[in-house]
Amino acid sequence: FILLISSLVAFFLGLKNQIKMRDIFIKILENIKSIASAIIILLLVGALAGTWKVSGVIPSMVYYGLNIMNPKVFLPLTLIVSSLVSLTTGSSYTTSATIGIALVAVGIAFNIPAEITAGAVISGAYFGDKMSPLSDTTNLASAIAECDLFSHIKYLLYTTLPSIFLTMIVFTYFSLSIDSISNNNVSEFIISIEEVFFISPILFVVPILIIIMIIYKTPPLVALFFGTILGAIFTIIFQPEIIKYISNENELNIRSCYVAVVNSIIDTIQIQSNNEVLKNLFVSNGMKGMLGTIWLIICAMVFGGSMDAIGALDKITDSLLKIAKSNFNLIISTVSSCIIINTTASDQYLSIILPGKMFKNSFKKNKLAPENLSRTLEDSGTVTSVLIPWNTCGAYQSSVLGVNTFDYLFFSVFNWLSPIFTIIYSYFNFKIKKIQNSLS
Repeated sequence: FILLISSLVAFFLGLKNQIKMRDIFIKILENIKSIASAIIILLLVGALAGTWKVSGVIPSMVYYGLNIMNPKVFLPLTLIVSSLVSLTTGSSYTTSATIGIALVAVGIAFNIPAEITAGAVISGAYFGDKMSPLSDTTNLASAIAECDLFSHIKYLLYTTLPSIFLTMIVFTYFSLSIDSISNNNVSEFIISIEEVFFISPILFVVPILIIIMIIYKTPPLVALFFGTILGAIFTIIFQPEIIKYISNENELNIRSCYVAVVNSIIDTIQIQSNNEVLKNLFVSNGMKGMLGTIWLIICAMVFGGSMDAIGALDKITDSLLKIAKSNFNLIISTVSSCIIINTTASDQYLSIILPGKMFKNSFKKNKLAPENLSRTLEDSGTVTSVLIPWNTCGAYQSSVLGVNTFDYLFFSVFNWLSPIFTIIYSYFNFKIKKIQNSLS
């Protein structure tokens, strides 16, 4: 409602300033059209999460996590695992939709608040998203700044390594400070999972195949669709009792398999368990659970389109350009611009593209190498998108991990440390690469 009311205000301001109604609607429609693939991805993530839960894939991750992980090192391990998966796949979205869901469930079983675990997952996921050569935002930032990809990644290390190091210290402190549950309670959770699902390492074939597909640059839509179908097949093979329960049938047949699989993909399913703490593990929302997020993203795109059509975004960025005289002010203006566009246009890619295009000539004029711009775009555009509830990234992560954006915001330590380090480096003129004058 806030986004739509703000869009209406922007709409009438545009009309007052002689902006044609048709132009505003065209810009809004262009914005909505730009997220068509993202909406399909969200629906497929809901479908994948549904089939992975009923097939036992996510319960198996939780089961072995409870057996292997020590609660006192759980949060730093979550950060490491999320970082590795994201580095390998180049996708924060994939990291959260697969291992992230399982880690939040393990954390709850260990009596660790979901928002803290979500913060660790998001911190690790966005570390990998920034540093992986497979990441779309990493490639985008280097391309916009006209910088070599691997030179960009190398230059990112200066601000990223201290950010992730401090994040690791924070989560280690949290892990040691939280009163985790006893081994007896962990055993109860393990027994509860075994009572409901067939658990086996063979179920890990599904996520491993998906990660391999993404490493080999399979389009996300194809990988998610394949993962959903594979989850459905594994449900039929390994979880006959779950199928009977969901379909309300006494025997396994074509009808019961069809009903169970389709319901897990589309609708909300609650599998009964005596363990209240693991209740979230036994519920699947499928595509239905993504609809609220999709509506939020569409409203955000309406707002972003309205702001763009009436020239509000240009006005904001022009004001920032006026104060961008020194190197420090220039970098501060770029950081501010990325965060403002993440907030107003509600899109991570726009927060990289628009400031990148706008400030590129200013960086050249100040004799700053393109690595400075690409690093600033990543440190402030890529990572802060997830901290804004109505941004596509914030809405996605909140929906997938089941934690409100404002709840995990404080605990997404890496995400708000990154722009801080960029600002500190620019203030002290530390690791600010200059353009080398070539001899004619």
